[in-house]
Amino acid sequence: MNFVEQMQKYLPMIYERNSFVRLLDMEITSLKEGEAVITMPVNPDKHTNLYNAVHGGAVASLADTVMGVACATTGNRVVTIDLNINYIKNAAAHETITATGKVIHCGRQTMVVEAEVLAGDANRLIAKARGTFMVIGRFDDDFASR
Repeated sequence: MNFVEQMQKYLPMIYERNSFVRLLDMEITSLKEGEAVITMPVNPDKHTNLYNAVHGGAVASLADTVMGVACATTGNRVVTIDLNINYIKNAAAHETITATGKVIHCGRQTMVVEAEVLAGDANRLIAKARGTFMVIGRFDDDFASR
């Protein structure tokens, strides 16, 4: 099994244990090297604002998570050091939103990633984000002991 295949198997397992990811009902649906896709249903009991639309904080959390997972597909352990998000449209309660994160710079100390967040069956663009992440280690050590 090559490294990318190992990460495709390993990352969903570790993110299923992440309490914040579970709280927001995020689900990893696709992983490639340098790219990740995560979905999140807009549950009116936890993801909406007082207008019954998806809360900006929930969208930002999804964007941050998908960008971090995209970094992880390269084998890097990262933490967010900067996040910028532009909100374009909203998503209503009961829609599903889908975020795609793509690494655009993979350095030894920092990574830069972009994300798009789409809503509903029509894939309406609701937000674009860019984040800078600090590399704090590698996942290679997890596989060396197996």
